Amino acid sequence: MSTHHHFNYIELPTTDMAAMKAFYTQAFGWEYIDYGPRYAAIIGAGVDGGFDADAGARGPSKQGVLVILHSDDLLASEQAVKAAGGVISVPAFDFPGGRRFHFTDPSGNELGVWTQSSEG
Repeated sequence: MSTHHHFNYIELPTTDMAAMKAFYTQAFGWEYIDYGPRYAAIIGAGVDGGFDADAGARGPSKQGVLVILHSDDLLASEQAVKAAGGVISVPAFDFPGGRRFHFTDPSGNELGVWTQSSEG
């Protein structure tokens, strides 16, 4: 199968590497490979990615791309985000085929989490 035009890597800017890693580990069980104190590669998120503490002017922004994670249990994912210190920015809502919520992480990046509708 060709990987042409497929997502290959997602990089999230961070203002606090330790807080980012702790949040995503607690909320989603992700692990990391550290490449110095300013960059950590994400392991176990389905797509390769990393946290970049050298983001500079391109720091977290609500005007950027919205990364959306899939969940088998939306309520459990929402509770995990809150328990890890995330802030729900858009409460869970229904859309054709599913339901999702948005949250902000410790660096202010906004992500979404969705689940497929249980209805046929």
